[in-house]
Amino acid sequence: MNTSLILLHGAIGSKDQLAALKNLLSSHYEVFDLNFSGHGGKPVAGDFSIAAFAEEVRLFMQENQIACADFFGYSMGGYVALYLALTHPELVNQVTTLGTKFAWDSAIAEKEMKMLNPEKIAEKIPHFAAALQARHQPVDWKVVLHKTADMLHGLGNGHAFSLTQWAAIQQPVLICLGDDDQMVTREESEAVAAALPNGRFQLLPNSKHPIEQADLEKLVNLLIC
Repeated sequence: MNTSLILLHGAIGSKDQLAALKNLLSSHYEVFDLNFSGHGGKPVAGDFSIAAFAEEVRLFMQENQIACADFFGYSMGGYVALYLALTHPELVNQVTTLGTKFAWDSAIAEKEMKMLNPEKIAEKIPHFAAALQARHQPVDWKVVLHKTADMLHGLGNGHAFSLTQWAAIQQPVLICLGDDDQMVTREESEAVAAALPNGRFQLLPNSKHPIEQADLEKLVNLLIC
């Protein structure tokens, strides 16, 4: 039986964005994916937080009788996977992240929150607003953005993990970053990889932050090696 691999999507995203990656990995793993609450049409269960999403993953594993799994987390999904590795190490074999933002303070959070203003998105990027509406319906996409902004505010004001806390994770962790990622810095990614006892950093060539603009074949090679 193939090893179980759970794919975790990013903020304001859904599991559908990882469908191509899932297909590429299906011959190597027993691949699972899920939508976090409020995403991809799944009803909102409460406030968004890394801890709440990690608990959703734990319950998903329980419901699907997955005793332990490898994880791939894109962006916020990587943060959730690492949080689960820290709080429930028995559930996590190893973690690979891509484009996960680790450096948070109030200024960074404020900058990211400004990009989640639904009124400005609807006015200036209507095609993106339409995509968000289609992705999350029947949930109101504007609610998703507001709740995500609240979560980022929390990360920027004391809820983010420190390097010392990350250092408690014992599982193998591969921190990947697209070489043209405009949201996440190489410095913060390498710092977390260095803090992890079994951490490694890998730059993914020809890749931007959006998962749709990442080199999936190179990513798959990293996941199956």
